[in-house]
Amino acid sequence: MSDIIRERRVQYETAGLDVDALDPDPMTQWRRWHDEAHDAGLAEPNAMTLGTIGLDGAPDARIVLVRGADAAGFSFFTNYRSAKSRQLDAHPYASAVFGWLDLHRQVRVRGSVERASTAESDAYFASRPRTSRLGAWASPQSEVLASRDELEERVIVADEEFADLDVGRPDFWGGWRLVPTEFEFWQGRPSRLHDRLRYRRSDSTGASAAAAWIIERLAP
Repeated sequence: MSDIIRERRVQYETAGLDVDALDPDPMTQWRRWHDEAHDAGLAEPNAMTLGTIGLDGAPDARIVLVRGADAAGFSFFTNYRSAKSRQLDAHPYASAVFGWLDLHRQVRVRGSVERASTAESDAYFASRPRTSRLGAWASPQSEVLASRDELEERVIVADEEFADLDVGRPDFWGGWRLVPTEFEFWQGRPSRLHDRLRYRRSDSTGASAAAAWIIERLAP
């Protein structure tokens, strides 16, 4: 079996990536690649692998869906009592990877994290389907369940409690924002000589948003 896995190779033949082709602002560049992934029909182009520091000091990771991407950073939403939220509260830094593998692309991001505002969390929660809002109330995220039946019973109870009411946001649920200090755009190339271009924050002060980033080429 290990021989089969070792021989499963894909030769990347896509066009290269150079500094001159990048937007000076990394979030604008990210949105360009995200739109191209969406237009290419890739499933869940806003999915990112979120890396955190566990309470035991060991790394942890999972895939979450980005629901906002702007100059402030990448926003995602979850239960504030979940394992990842407890980790982010204790260690307010994270990394992320977007993998658009059909286009032979990935983007790595590193930065600090902060909780989204109450207004932002309320607005997103209100946009969710009613069943998803009930699920947020019903699920004790990351806790041990005796069975699937227990979870489904909790959903029934929540549905009954909100039978004639709007399902508002619980105070234990809301948004996080990853505020980038570093981006890396990776484009697959033949012979594993990939293009890796990194944006990192400049130490200069008083610069415009775009001028605050330095772009460097990294060896593959």
